[in-house]
Amino acid sequence: MTGPSPVLSIENLSIGLPALADRQHAIKDLSLTIQPGETLCVVGESGSGKSMTAMAAIGLLPPSVTVRSGAIKLGGFDLLSLDEEGWCDVRGRDIGMVFQEPMTSLNPVMRVADQISETFQAHRLLGPAERYRRAVELLTEVNLPNPELIARAYPHELSGGQRQRVMIAMALALEPKLLIADEPTTALDVTTQAQVLKLIDNLRRKKGTAVLFITHDFGVVAEIADRVAVLQNGELVEQGTADEVLHNPQHPYTERLLAAVPSLTPPPPKELQNEPTILKVDALTKSYGGHGLFRKSREVQAANAVSFDIRRGETLGLVGESGSGKSTVGRCVLRLIEPDGGTIEIGSLPFSALSQADLRPHRRKIQIVFQDPFASLNPRRKVGYIIAEGPITQGVDPVKAFEEARNLLEKVGLPSQSAERYPHEFSGGQRQRIGIARALAMKPDVLVADEAVSALDVSVQADVLKLLKGLQNELGLSILFITHDLRVAAQICDRVAVMQKGRIVEMAQTAQLFADPRDAYTRQLLAAVPGKARIFQGVQNR
Repeated sequence: MTGPSPVLSIENLSIGLPALADRQHAIKDLSLTIQPGETLCVVGESGSGKSMTAMAAIGLLPPSVTVRSGAIKLGGFDLLSLDEEGWCDVRGRDIGMVFQEPMTSLNPVMRVADQISETFQAHRLLGPAERYRRAVELLTEVNLPNPELIARAYPHELSGGQRQRVMIAMALALEPKLLIADEPTTALDVTTQAQVLKLIDNLRRKKGTAVLFITHDFGVVAEIADRVAVLQNGELVEQGTADEVLHNPQHPYTERLLAAVPSLTPPPPKELQNEPTILKVDALTKSYGGHGLFRKSREVQAANAVSFDIRRGETLGLVGESGSGKSTVGRCVLRLIEPDGGTIEIGSLPFSALSQADLRPHRRKIQIVFQDPFASLNPRRKVGYIIAEGPITQGVDPVKAFEEARNLLEKVGLPSQSAERYPHEFSGGQRQRIGIARALAMKPDVLVADEAVSALDVSVQADVLKLLKGLQNELGLSILFITHDLRVAAQICDRVAVMQKGRIVEMAQTAQLFADPRDAYTRQLLAAVPGKARIFQGVQNR
């Protein structure tokens, strides 16, 4: 007796790359199937071919790449035989797509209900009133609060998690046979991520939708996958059930990816009691006023009497959900935005009391590494200039500054000749190393890392964390590490401060806080870590 036919069947698929690419194939001889109601997670590092597989399955490959051989079948029908009109008929009706960054996928000048209604309009279904009613129903199905209000909202009025739920509602509007989710939770905090993963899992169980889930996060795999396929350089190196791959990996590449997943068990604490305090923040406050979605006007207390200090060589983690105020605190500490009250001291310098003019020669004392290195690096400047620019503005001789830039590139693990290349010529992990080198060029006392590894895959993330630790030990850096990823915080932070709604609700040594969280909110964050039971009590104890 044969089982049900697969919803999606990829057969010996090969996708070619342009002539000057670093390899011939984006995908080589790939074969995968997904059954009704099944979630297949495709895992691998950046450049492994995960997203290219998803784009091929929905007919959105860029013009520069071509399918050289193989077939992609939806319910037995070969999708590769479709022309553009045929693809438009399939998209939305038979295949839904949830992209990684909803803000770039949603039209900023259209209300949410109108964007969902477009799906019905494109397939010539329902009348205007029925489309709106169905849009509100879909927003209710994805557990959005006040769906009537959100239906009338614009994307910028919603949080990241709410925007991602809107994307899921759009993708499921016509109840497609296949849902493709391409890194849909990468930029979300742990509690929002857990909610979105649970939502996708519940919807596919309820509706029998097949799910192709693209991710680099084995925590997400452990939370949602029925089966797992591991890609390396465009080739399938391992596949099996989630338990088989997580607990008994057969390929060295899979083992390496699993080993790079940060553990929730912190390393032994450093001895820092005798080190001087380098950064002291006392009663920092910052409010934002303006128009909100649910009220005509409101005031948001982003930082409410926030106080902490950091010793030389110490890393303090600032963790919390999106909107907790952690990035606002980081920007206030840097004086990129002005706090409403409180004091900031760097060593003996009253950093918060200085005017902007007086502040300029002292800005070198505190530097930042941003979340998105590509957005923070000037695409028209060579890397050597990007690193040397800060010291030059502080009066350092340009020849000396460029020489130091080349030395710093080697210090962060890149060849000195990288100074002659542009940012677009590097991978995401390499660009983050350049961002670190730029910050170190100013010889700071304090480094603020704002979600500095959240967009990186696990192996690159592990390399960057190791680099930061090594540089800290060598240079005696004090680090304010802002993150929503508690696994990362466990590995790099000496102490952790948990923020909720602008307040620090708990602060303790990392091992103590993870072993015995006192605040209910901290316990909630720890409970929401994806794959906690399935990975961290299994694979990492092998």
